[in-house]
Amino acid sequence: MANAVFTKVEIVGTSPTSISDAITNAIGAAAASSPNLGWFEVQEIRGNIQDGKVSQYQVVIKVGARVG
Repeated sequence: MANAVFTKVEIVGTSPTSISDAITNAIGAAAASSPNLGWFEVQEIRGNIQDGKVSQYQVVIKVGARVG
């Protein structure tokens, strides 16, 4: 990967079941429009609470895609 150039985009994945599923959902959606994804980094983890229970996980990630 010498001299590689990447673009970096921030996206938010969600899931009612887990943080891992939220990451997987975000990467799957991003890969549909950008086939050259090479890495991701987790920026934030948060969620919604309903009736005293976690109702949704939200994960903010940055994904990198190789340019060229």
